[in-house]
Amino acid sequence: MSSTAISARLTYLWETPRTLWGTLTTVDHKTLGMRYLITSMVFLIAGGIEALIMRLQLAQPGMKLLSPETYDQIYTMHGTTMIYWYAAPILSGFAVYMVPLMIGARDMAFPRANAFSYWTFLFSGIFLYTSLLVGQAPHAGWFAYAPYTLKPYSPALGMDYFAIALIFLTISQTVGAINFIVTIFRHRAPGMSVNRMPLFLYSTGTTSVLSIIAMPALCVACVFLLLDRNWGTHFYDVTKGGSTLLWQQLFWFFAHPWVYIVFLPATGTISMLLPVFSRRPIVGYTYVALATVLTGAFGFGVWMHHMFATGEPLM
Repeated sequence: MSSTAISARLTYLWETPRTLWGTLTTVDHKTLGMRYLITSMVFLIAGGIEALIMRLQLAQPGMKLLSPETYDQIYTMHGTTMIYWYAAPILSGFAVYMVPLMIGARDMAFPRANAFSYWTFLFSGIFLYTSLLVGQAPHAGWFAYAPYTLKPYSPALGMDYFAIALIFLTISQTVGAINFIVTIFRHRAPGMSVNRMPLFLYSTGTTSVLSIIAMPALCVACVFLLLDRNWGTHFYDVTKGGSTLLWQQLFWFFAHPWVYIVFLPATGTISMLLPVFSRRPIVGYTYVALATVLTGAFGFGVWMHHMFATGEPLM
């Protein structure tokens, strides 16, 4: 095959068709990274508007802008949006855009999975916000403690919207995390050994491992909640042998590592920017990389500090 034919074939395989269908089905990591960033900023604006509405309600005593139930819904939507649909996805956007460029790869290891991850993230957020449009928004806080989220205390559909949206988000985050790990460890350019990787790859790789371990716990917690609310199970119903602490154990096993999933990519970014703008190599590269990995590892051992008031044994 001639070089011209090879070039034409590669162009056909990798070039995004300049049509509406091509735009919607693109698997280019730079385009998807920008979409992550833009979508996350839209959710940030939505969460900011909800925060403004709450502050207006609290601006003076006796304000009647929101009813108590509506305030709880706005409060929950604000916290849920900022924690789940802004804080981590915007950092995923930077990683989707930058990781292949940093390691000399043409794209992510699984380009279609990369696109699937983005569209699932977008769908989950849209699904959550349809609850607000139909007056059925979740109202139990971003932490959604049982038994308040069970049917007797939350008979509307709000917590069903909450659980289903989070299940789709966990799928998106987990698929993206697998993609990052494979890309970082299998698609580096020749000569880029592990001890030569940019520090941003250590933070992205660490948070990806955290996501793969932590996100299923949230997914299981939400599945149990849906089953309790709609199919007569009693995972969280104490009166039928369940345990409200089960939600807390599953949720905080996810939510504390989530702190580091949100935090570590930012530290990796700063560790890349400072040497460039100071025109000096990073001090203690090995220690920074090791600290990043150990921070992620220790993040799994301390979720119980969110449960000091539950009466659990200190050990």
